[in-house]
Amino acid sequence: MNNRSGKLLTKSKFMAGLQCPRYLWFYVNEPQRLPPPDMVTQHTFDQGHEVGELAKQLFPAGIDMAGLGFREMLTKTSACLRERNPIFEAAIQSGQLYARIDILSPSADGTWDIVEVKSGTSVKDENIADVAFQRYVCTQYGLRVNRCRLMYLNREFIKHGEIDPAELFLDTNITEEVAELTGGMADMVEDMLLTMAGTPPDPIISRACNSPYTCPLKNECWQALPENPVTGLYRIGDKIDGLLRRGITAITEIPEDFELNDKQQIQQHCIRAGQPHVNIREIASFLEQLPYPHYYLDFETFATAVPRFDGTRPYQNIPFQFSLHITADEKSPLEHHHFLYQGNADPRPEFVSALHSAMGEGGRVIVYNQSFEQKIMEELVAEFPDYREWVTDVVARMADLIIPFRAFHYYHPAQQGSASLKYVLPALTGIGYDRLNISNGQIASLKYFQAAFGNDTPAEAKTALFEDLLEYCGQDTEGMVRIIEVLRGLVADSNSTNDMA
Repeated sequence: MNNRSGKLLTKSKFMAGLQCPRYLWFYVNEPQRLPPPDMVTQHTFDQGHEVGELAKQLFPAGIDMAGLGFREMLTKTSACLRERNPIFEAAIQSGQLYARIDILSPSADGTWDIVEVKSGTSVKDENIADVAFQRYVCTQYGLRVNRCRLMYLNREFIKHGEIDPAELFLDTNITEEVAELTGGMADMVEDMLLTMAGTPPDPIISRACNSPYTCPLKNECWQALPENPVTGLYRIGDKIDGLLRRGITAITEIPEDFELNDKQQIQQHCIRAGQPHVNIREIASFLEQLPYPHYYLDFETFATAVPRFDGTRPYQNIPFQFSLHITADEKSPLEHHHFLYQGNADPRPEFVSALHSAMGEGGRVIVYNQSFEQKIMEELVAEFPDYREWVTDVVARMADLIIPFRAFHYYHPAQQGSASLKYVLPALTGIGYDRLNISNGQIASLKYFQAAFGNDTPAEAKTALFEDLLEYCGQDTEGMVRIIEVLRGLVADSNSTNDMA
């Protein structure tokens, strides 16, 4: 084991190294090059901390190492190991290997259980790798590990009053899955230690840049890609690595012998031609299924790992805002209704009441990506059964505006392989989101949650944020109105051309 840097390989660095050697090198040697956690990442950390605190309640005799300094944590962990107490955030070091164990619990015959706590709702491959590293460090230190366990959130848990952690969590034995990685762990660790001590590896662009998480160096490494790169090809999946290995980086460079599906061929053709693809017959057929009046509807929601309100599950989307644009017919003026809950309690009662009052009868309720709004509506029924008949009617009248774009009946090169409203709207109408203070639903959700349920947002900042939210959500629904107008125009122009012919 030569050419070592002497720096510690922690479990977070180990996970970075599994994703990308270059990421590991900068994490260890030039951490200042990594951007600080964004709002979404920080929220994930905060949610994980809340989940971890609840899990500790299941080990009432546990001794907590959190908040101690590095040396003190190691010393106190060693003492607790001798006393056979459950340990929270146990600090284990063996040479250059270091791991903090969420919960190290005494087990049979002097052994220990490693208990990893996650804020997800299933066992993931990266969870197994994470625990496998912890087990390796523990065994190198001299601990005898009995079981490896993963505690994660029970997606079927429904809050009723004070939360019982025993019901909130599922506890799964992952010892066998961890053991499958044990044989290769020594080689993986050695490779990472050598990487840490060497020179920075060259960028490697692959699916790993986004899996299991988006690498913080992605934007830097991807700068060399050309316009319309193969990474933006519609649902390219695992084929992307094969193209990149062949040195093919632009969609226009993809050779004829590489199999593309129909939608990918349309995308490639549009880029080469610099023109959109328009299937007038299918667009006209879609529009014929939209009798007036039109109700253009969009929701904004937030979700938390630990449910806040009775009757809700982990990560259930809680609606706090809607925008509703209404057109009685093609020539009628646009009517706008909106709702934004500004309290700090459960927003759903006022939300569903306001939406019921604003929504008319007949016609079509036009949404973008129907499964989202439909699920929110159906979940409201569970808590507010008096609205069941009305919700059933609204869902039955829904029409999904994503359909012609997901089917590539219309595709513009500026969509970059996406059928998302955030790409379709500017490509089709020129109306973008860059000018808005809030430009996507995830940021809208997090900023609202912080303002509504945090304690450090000044009143003036709240007022400004709520105005930004109204503008953002309103653009989504008005944007759908403009998309329909453009599609109708395309059909009308085609009919005029045919009549002249």
